[in-house]
Amino acid sequence: MRIEFDRSYAKEYVNLPKGIKTKTDKCLVFLMTDFHHPSLHIKKMQGHKGIWEARITKGYRFTFQIINNAYKIRKIGTHDILKSP
Repeated sequence: MRIEFDRSYAKEYVNLPKGIKTKTDKCLVFLMTDFHHPSLHIKKMQGHKGIWEARITKGYRFTFQIINNAYKIRKIGTHDILKSP
């Protein structure tokens, strides 16, 4: 699997605190190597077909879709912000 980034993700990533960026990068490596890595707490988002959510920290998440042979990373931010795709 490979990773692709949505434009909205790129804009949101730039504004994140440095520590969250570092943790995000680590989580993306986990995603590429082990979809079921326990620290990611991956789950399907309710009410949003085909969209998944992964945990970065207790308060930060990123959303993604699985399209063909790629994880398309859609959004990143606080848990409250990501409740709507």
